[in-house]
Amino acid sequence: MKLGLPVIASQLLQMSMGFVDTVMAGNLSPKALAAVAVGSSLLNPVYIFMLGILMAISPVVAQLFGGRQIKEIGRNVRQGLWMSQLLAWPAFFLIRNLEPLLHLLKVEPSIIPVAQGYMDAISWGLPFISAYMALRFFNEAIGATQPGMYFALLGVVFNIAGNFVFMYGYLGFPAMGAVGTGWASALVAVIMFLGMLIYTVRRPSYKRFGIFEKLGRPSLEIFRELIHIGLPNGMSAFMEVSMFALVTLLMGSIGTLAVAGHQIAINFCSITFMLPFGLSTAITIRIGHAIGRKNPYQARFSGLIGIGMSVMIMTCTALIMWLAPNLVAHLYTQDQDVIAVAVTLLHVAAIFQISDGLQVSGLGALRGLKDTRIPMIVNLIAYWIIGLPLGYFLGITLDMGPRGLWFGLVAGLSAAAVLHNSRFLIMTKHYISKPSKIERLRDEELMRPTAQL
Repeated sequence: MKLGLPVIASQLLQMSMGFVDTVMAGNLSPKALAAVAVGSSLLNPVYIFMLGILMAISPVVAQLFGGRQIKEIGRNVRQGLWMSQLLAWPAFFLIRNLEPLLHLLKVEPSIIPVAQGYMDAISWGLPFISAYMALRFFNEAIGATQPGMYFALLGVVFNIAGNFVFMYGYLGFPAMGAVGTGWASALVAVIMFLGMLIYTVRRPSYKRFGIFEKLGRPSLEIFRELIHIGLPNGMSAFMEVSMFALVTLLMGSIGTLAVAGHQIAINFCSITFMLPFGLSTAITIRIGHAIGRKNPYQARFSGLIGIGMSVMIMTCTALIMWLAPNLVAHLYTQDQDVIAVAVTLLHVAAIFQISDGLQVSGLGALRGLKDTRIPMIVNLIAYWIIGLPLGYFLGITLDMGPRGLWFGLVAGLSAAAVLHNSRFLIMTKHYISKPSKIERLRDEELMRPTAQL
């Protein structure tokens, strides 16, 4: 809880920026809300893919920290910063050129220019938010989870202020409508990065890591490990988020009301998802530290505790969605037609809350073991072979509409939950059943020269 609560708060604060954007766009018009929904549905898979790769910094640094390999931490963090930029700039150009895809997907024509304008604006923040996340993952991996919470809070304040300025045209700026939310988000990315950079540079206890003692060059050796862990993790995250994104785009083919109602439900689900997602970071850190100390018993115990906590949390969110969906929908809009769609989808969302918590916490536990390749295959099966086809069949082919598409999400998340947690149990049982190997690793640790420790 000491590690996880600040991470959960940080994730909720960052997600609240999306909540603020959605609410403020919804108060403009259903068209503005739909444009932000479509733009976000294309941006999020790209951003989450980058984020997933950069998350490799957490288990790598956590295991180094657990093993007291201090100087190696600085080298890996520098390479993580290099990687953040190598990922961000291709994403920058990709996001700015997605209008043909919107036409191909037959999104309502009136939404397309606003959605592309939103993506053009927010793309300027990608290099900054990527570097911020690299530094944040380093801080979290060594147990300093509070800085991310503080800078996320700062981001929320600037996001609200920026939305008012850019959306409604204050301080001499023209009124940009939904596009203004993109510019506000880009500004927030710059501010959060600068804050985290100053904190990391000036913190006295971080001098021992030598992160900024030299700029250095990209290292293929360290890149190889980060990519080995991060690329499958990024693909896993991409597969999950792209499933939700494609469902959003399929909603666009049903109509504006379907998109708007879906956006309300998916935004609220994204906020509740940040609870187990933030906790999964704490699970990764605890397991990484335990593995670094060559203690598989503690790794298994920490994972099981974290997974159990995620189940309890998501049971509470499921009850909120099932018992008070109207109250949730009214937080976003007063349009009764949009509310009717959102309430229907929130009932379906209540069903998959526990599965969602189980799959993300199980994935976090596996990431702490640096196990990301098999989970990537699991996500491919769960989301792209089970979830999406079933959702398309029910929602589009059988004409069940939004509810049918969301039942596909239930199936995909449930499959991932079972498979990820089964793998974690099998892997940790295997580690514990090999005491001779563990004892040998401990002996090697004890024989290491004191200077290295």
